Amino acid sequence: MTENKFLCGIELLEKLCLEFGPSGCEEAVADEIVRQLSGVATLTRDKVGNLYARVDGEGEGLPTVMLSAHTDEVGFMVKYIEESGYIRFAAVGGIDPRVLCGRRVIFRGENGDVGGVIASKAIHHQSAEERKKATKINDMYIDIGATSRADAEKYLALGDYGVFDSDFVRFGENEGFIKGKAIDDRLGCAVMIELLRRLKDEGRKLPFNLVCAFTVREEIGRSGAQVAAQRVRPDYAVVLESTAIADLPDVKPNSRVAKVGGGGVISLVDRSTIYDRELVDGMLDIAKRRGIAAQVKKYVSGGNDAAHIHKSGAGVRTVAVSAATRYLHSASCVASVEDYEAIKELIYAFLCEYGF
Repeated sequence: MTENKFLCGIELLEKLCLEFGPSGCEEAVADEIVRQLSGVATLTRDKVGNLYARVDGEGEGLPTVMLSAHTDEVGFMVKYIEESGYIRFAAVGGIDPRVLCGRRVIFRGENGDVGGVIASKAIHHQSAEERKKATKINDMYIDIGATSRADAEKYLALGDYGVFDSDFVRFGENEGFIKGKAIDDRLGCAVMIELLRRLKDEGRKLPFNLVCAFTVREEIGRSGAQVAAQRVRPDYAVVLESTAIADLPDVKPNSRVAKVGGGGVISLVDRSTIYDRELVDGMLDIAKRRGIAAQVKKYVSGGNDAAHIHKSGAGVRTVAVSAATRYLHSASCVASVEDYEAIKELIYAFLCEYGF
């Protein structure tokens, strides 16, 4: 791809998902977003790495609406190198150890990228008691093909970061599903990019100032969003996310959060935020009138950047819309192409119709 070529739709999402961007190392993702928004909005960055795309509205004394999506993904960090050359590692963000053994990973060392495989004690070497439990991350290691510590140190050092090494794949009927790493939350980033382009292409002037914040470090405490909210000082916020949903055969219907293919997931409450009910109802009404697929999050679970945004300054009226995503925080997150398109339409309609 040429440096200035704009990507759209699932091609854009694929490009973003494949970028290297664990919490604390989001620069490559932000750089790609800058390329994709060249000439579209006023772009700035802050000291912690958040990227802002601003489009001023028409008029004076306008309110500010902030859209937010995080650029980081879960990952790994080198914490020790064995004499044998195997890498001991820590998880960066919340990762279920049961999804790790046998997975390919890629680390970014000082001299380039280094591939490896996560492994642990073979099952025939485990005790009967060990076989009953999931292997802890502290008991796993990464094989990078090194023959000794000195050999491994040619490629990696303590504190180097890594991510899942996972292909981005379209599958299912009419290739209606997508599989890859970092759908949480590169999908939200892609939605904001396409929204900003659409506003630019249509020459639409909004009755408020719009700031799209591409935040850092959501997976390890949401500190990027805290800085962004303090900097932007929005009156309203729309947080774009991905949410774990549990729409699986052995999960009771009343325990399922949402379903893939049901449209954007609008939150009422999670473990860190009670969302503004007027904004929630307004978004649901717009979805119904426009025939845009949307659903309500049916389970009190998780949290996102709204945790810091809604209580910043004198308070921010906040709503969250998520993509229903299976197998979150793994190498094989699964989401729906139709949901991606529905979220794009819903956010655009909400900004254009809701009376901020």
